[in-house]
Amino acid sequence: MRWTPLHAKIHRTIRDRHLFTPNQRLLVAVSGGQDSLCLIKLLLDIQPKWGWNLAIAHCDHCWRDDSQANAHHVENLARNWQTPFYLETAHQPVNSEATARNWRYQALTKIAQIHNYQYIITGHTASDRAETLLYNLMRGTGADGLQALNWQRPLTENIILVRPLLAVTRSQTEQFCQEFNLPIWEDSTNKNLQYARNRIRQELIPYLQENFNPQVEANLAQTAELLQAEVEYLEQTAHQWRLEALATDEKGDLQLNKSILRTAPLAIQRRVMRQVLLEILPDAPNFEHIEKLTALITAPNRSQTDPFPGGAIAIVQGNWIYIN
Repeated sequence: MRWTPLHAKIHRTIRDRHLFTPNQRLLVAVSGGQDSLCLIKLLLDIQPKWGWNLAIAHCDHCWRDDSQANAHHVENLARNWQTPFYLETAHQPVNSEATARNWRYQALTKIAQIHNYQYIITGHTASDRAETLLYNLMRGTGADGLQALNWQRPLTENIILVRPLLAVTRSQTEQFCQEFNLPIWEDSTNKNLQYARNRIRQELIPYLQENFNPQVEANLAQTAELLQAEVEYLEQTAHQWRLEALATDEKGDLQLNKSILRTAPLAIQRRVMRQVLLEILPDAPNFEHIEKLTALITAPNRSQTDPFPGGAIAIVQGNWIYIN
């Protein structure tokens, strides 16, 4: 096995960031594209140094005519690499980016639970991170959305999603695949400009590289990395404020102490309210939901909000904000 600078980089990344430890069971999501092929090749090559138990998982969305052939292609690769292979096939075609992503994580989690894998590994790169930052920025988001695609996050109590390639660009994975003659499966949907992410990848990023900064991908990914640490700090800080301000009455309704929250910076106030709303709303709160609850911190007695999704209402009574 030829040891390249990319092998060394991934080995160091996994070690220095403590992404996973030796002798763990790792389920690697492989679509057949260049990023996932680069990922599985790297992990198989450095496996002897770590003693991992590796397996390959493929999710067939059934939204392309060649999806079954794609699945067979990945299965043949797994067989050639003498690596366990698991396939999950959608019962109905998954026809949107968001639906596909949600189904894919559910499918991977199901495989990991059945076969006792502690980690699910995906091939997201620095290029994906840059695209996600731009995508969320244009849709409207706070720092949380801009730092999306972090190195690891829990999927369940016992399964962690890990992305070891977040410091590697798509051009680097392409070069690696060419260097080792890896048989990339070209996904035709990646060229479909109907999808916003494809337009960002094929039109916006190249335009920014040519007209503004050739290193725009790496710089945006670095911005996401910086934001990740700041978001973690703010979330932890807001959690402490929430513990101090939050109470429940005899009926189990939530109460927030206005006097305590009034002394917090606005950024923390908003995060506290977002954390509270995440617990009571059926879906993630938007900016308007957070702002109208935050406004009650300085609102006069008897002020109240209109109903939130799901019917909850917040009202000021004396020194407390009641949510019921």
